[in-house]
Amino acid sequence: MFDPDTLNVYLIPFVIAIPIAILLLLAARRDDAAAADPAPPAAPAAPRHDGPAAILVVDDSAVARAKLRKLFETAGYAVVLANDGVQALEQLGHGRFAVMVTDLEMPNMNGIELIAAVQGKLDTEDLPIVAITGHDELQARVHDCQGLYGIFKKPWNDRELLKRIEALVSLRPARTTA
Repeated sequence: MFDPDTLNVYLIPFVIAIPIAILLLLAARRDDAAAADPAPPAAPAAPRHDGPAAILVVDDSAVARAKLRKLFETAGYAVVLANDGVQALEQLGHGRFAVMVTDLEMPNMNGIELIAAVQGKLDTEDLPIVAITGHDELQARVHDCQGLYGIFKKPWNDRELLKRIEALVSLRPARTTA
């Protein structure tokens, strides 16, 4: 009826294979978890002159910064982020950017003050600036700013914004950063 030797022939491979399969599954899950939880990002570095064109994105909204970073990095640009105008001016002191994209309503130094500060400095006066806002009254006020290369209302159209950035990147020649 039931031969113990036949049972051993079928049972031994399962006894060996099942623990190995479990170990492989656990190892794969650990690798997936590590990939899903990457190390915290390093502080943004100043852009290098020999790499892709660098874009400075200034917005107090983490969601907006993340969306803009993904959009621009996917298009091949280096992206440096700032939370407000004060951080943006600090980043501008560390390197040369092809374009700056800034929100208008931010704490510490708003976008209109940032635009005025950037345009008032000799080393950044030729920096193309694109403004993004969710407020109609700020959009009306920003029309008074000189040297603004576009105003986009939140939520912006990715394709239109990217076309504008691509055109502006070609306007500002790259220079070596110190």
